[in-house]
Amino acid sequence: MEQFLDLYGFASVIIHAAELVARTILLGSVVFWVLLAVPAGRHMPPGDAARLHAIARRAVLASGLAAVGTTLLSGLLGLVALEATLGIGTGALIGANFIALTGLALLALLVVLALALPEAVPTAGRRWALLAGAAALLLAVTFGSHAIARSEGRPMLLAATGLHQAGAAFWLGGLPCLLAALRLTPVSARQVGQRYSLLAAGGVGLILLGSAGFWLGYIGAVEAVYGTAYGSMAATKLVMLGLLLVLGAANFRLLHGVAPVGAGLPRLRRFIEAEMAIGIAVLAVAASLTSVPPAADLPDDRVTWTEIAERFTPEWPRLSSPDHADLAIPALQAQLDAEWQQRQAAQRPEAFTPGEGLLPPRNATDIAWSEYNHHWAGIMVLLVGLAALLDATGRVPVARHWPLVFLGLAGFLLVRSDPEAWPLGDIGLLDSLRDPEVVQHKIAALLVVGFALSEWSVRLGLLRGRVRFVFPVAMLAGGVLLLAHTHAISNIKEAQLIELSHLPLAVFAVIGGCARWTELRGPEALARVARWLWPVCLVTIGLLLLLYRES
Repeated sequence: MEQFLDLYGFASVIIHAAELVARTILLGSVVFWVLLAVPAGRHMPPGDAARLHAIARRAVLASGLAAVGTTLLSGLLGLVALEATLGIGTGALIGANFIALTGLALLALLVVLALALPEAVPTAGRRWALLAGAAALLLAVTFGSHAIARSEGRPMLLAATGLHQAGAAFWLGGLPCLLAALRLTPVSARQVGQRYSLLAAGGVGLILLGSAGFWLGYIGAVEAVYGTAYGSMAATKLVMLGLLLVLGAANFRLLHGVAPVGAGLPRLRRFIEAEMAIGIAVLAVAASLTSVPPAADLPDDRVTWTEIAERFTPEWPRLSSPDHADLAIPALQAQLDAEWQQRQAAQRPEAFTPGEGLLPPRNATDIAWSEYNHHWAGIMVLLVGLAALLDATGRVPVARHWPLVFLGLAGFLLVRSDPEAWPLGDIGLLDSLRDPEVVQHKIAALLVVGFALSEWSVRLGLLRGRVRFVFPVAMLAGGVLLLAHTHAISNIKEAQLIELSHLPLAVFAVIGGCARWTELRGPEALARVARWLWPVCLVTIGLLLLLYRES
């Protein structure tokens, strides 16, 4: 059970992110179906109208089932964590507010699913019922958010949360339906796109209104943006929202411009796919924000601009490794761990922060070890990016083997990322997996192996079809995983400085994944630009890793 609690923090963020994605698509699909598909279908050929109705209905059913599963899993996870930490039976916890609100959310989801089951085009009454069910779901999750726990400004924060989630549904939630609708006849596809752009514009307005409330209630000062984890993650979310706005503006021009009908549809599809990928990353950041305290609650533990400048002043990379025997853990493993765990057992309250992990001691050599790992990883990623740029020229045939460098990176991560654990340390593999950071490092190594082998096979022409997309999907997954990355560090300032170094890596990984996807999918005009963009992202990631410091 204690191992479960140590992994709870990381698992809850991942499940919450999946829940946000499923719920956003569900709400957006309901809006698309009721406010766009049915009215637009009256002005389309019967075949296109029937297909549009079917697209929206299938999206509601699929996302509704996913939302039920993730909501149920999230509620059960929270129930088990509370039972374990408080030592209270399940029966006593059933009346807890979050359990009741989870139940209301599940009930609303089931109502929406039941209303979506009939295959006929919904009548006016059924459409109103679908919107009412979606609104009930939105209210349930809004009152189950962190805003309800605030003693000051609660009404404003509840309104901001509801507006923010509604805006995401109007803008991002209906994108899967829109993408599928672009396969209608060109005239109908453009008509759907033009109507959807109006919904998306309204969604942007709602998001901005909600963001203003979050700024006032959760952040409140510029210093909190770079000085706290909440602020820097919110800023990262804002950067990605800016990327989404750029893509949305490009879509608007394609849909409302003077180009011939159907001429811009291939480009439009790629932009929408990129919007969907970045939207998932934005929702992952939103899920991560729930795992850290609001910036307004940390007035005294903020990182200053001077500390940031000092930490990120470039220095020569650390290219020589400390001796493993000099690390704090190998040197004092048994004694220090035993003493520390005894103190923790004596001091740990009955309710503690799940997922905080067991924090072992660190010394200067441990920091040097970590910096060495990041710097050599940066060199490998930099080499990959440069080799990929050479490959893009088409003049250096040997450069097409660049994915093999990633195998070296995967082995490096597996061996050196956690020196206290298997294979270098005394902690066995299974025991080490109680630490969320170790779990994330192992997952990262497996991701690297998977996309390295698949991309190398693609370069050699051995793999075709959907397998070609393993590399861009892995880059996107790595970026999303990094956005959920947690560090078991008791020093809040140190955790924030490390967070500031990791967030840009995640953003460039997401951009690079979208670019490689676009290169593979075309059209050729976009592919030519994307072919150079994603290697530049890898080069930038490599340089950022070379600048990484912990002291």
